[in-house]
Amino acid sequence: MSIFDQAPHRRGTGSLKWDKCPSLQPYWVADMDFPSPPEVLEALHHRVDHGVFGYAIPHGGLVEAILEYLAQRHQVTVSADHLVHLGGLVPALSLAGRAFAKPGDSLLTCTPIYPPFLAVHRDSNLELITVPHVCENERWTFDWERMEEAVTPRTKLFLLSNPQNPLGRVFSEQEMQQLGTFCARHDLILISDEIHCDLIFEEERTPHFTALRLPPELRTRTVTLLSPSKTYNIAGMGYAYAVIPDSRLRTRFTGRRGHLLAEISCLGYHSAEAAYRHGDPWRRKLLAYLKANCDLLTSACREELNGIIIPDIEATYLAWLDFRPAGIEEPAALLEQKGNLFLSDGRAFGAPGHARLNFGCPQTFLREGMATMCNVLKEFRPDQSSP
Repeated sequence: MSIFDQAPHRRGTGSLKWDKCPSLQPYWVADMDFPSPPEVLEALHHRVDHGVFGYAIPHGGLVEAILEYLAQRHQVTVSADHLVHLGGLVPALSLAGRAFAKPGDSLLTCTPIYPPFLAVHRDSNLELITVPHVCENERWTFDWERMEEAVTPRTKLFLLSNPQNPLGRVFSEQEMQQLGTFCARHDLILISDEIHCDLIFEEERTPHFTALRLPPELRTRTVTLLSPSKTYNIAGMGYAYAVIPDSRLRTRFTGRRGHLLAEISCLGYHSAEAAYRHGDPWRRKLLAYLKANCDLLTSACREELNGIIIPDIEATYLAWLDFRPAGIEEPAALLEQKGNLFLSDGRAFGAPGHARLNFGCPQTFLREGMATMCNVLKEFRPDQSSP
């Protein structure tokens, strides 16, 4: 039996995933049901035993762990001065809008996309421009022609999710180089959210190419956002960081922080250090388990859930399901009403007719959800309301 086959009981613990709609079985928000690595728990216990929880700053051990992680995992050498410590990635997206654009300017992103990407423009009175991803040779990628048509002289930022949430794509070095060139040609700042970069199933086949490895002339216009939170299931600790090699860009970014961003707790700092220093063996076991869940779900969608399209998932523990061929316009609502299942509604990602399913859970729980989905779809008839 895998260490991931058993999960703590989370209902009634103040869990967003489990307690937002307690009557439903949750497969929605990107929050796994597995305990964090033992080394992370040990580090937290040790820090709690200290007994004092005053204002915290990033301690030397954390900074050293991050720099080693960047060098070993991404073959990137940066200095401690390049790091900007943050209380989460979503606030960083909003901060980027304030730092690099002014009211009336616009930001560009590609859909479907993690919902905050479609909302942070409002914080700075910016315009939102979206271009749908396209599927070529059975892989989702950028629609370069439409992006060229959509960008305007007032567009100042491009928001990227890589690995892509919810599509599960790991964009190639060639795609990243082309995106970097596109941003340079239109004088855009590239904000690269790479929070899922340690959750890639077959790294030899689909290696992660970070924006930090772009050529120097392109890297100077990048803000790369990272965190151990998704990989090690410590999102509630509220710690992330930006890597900004260009000093002028970094000054603009930090200069607009104001008083809107929350303090980072000492527990957030220490959990992140422990994850980076000691969590990799646990991460590798996790990936094997998630890959098995992914394969199970993919086979079920393609062989049993007729009319449901699922892409080849290269990374993350999130599956993007297209229900439109089955004639289902609001799949999340249908699965909630008929099966008591809670999936993320595709409309929030800019793509009606879709739903996102979180398979970061024990396989027995995933099988239960798949069986319920199958029963709901068997009973569904697209023309059931016809006279």
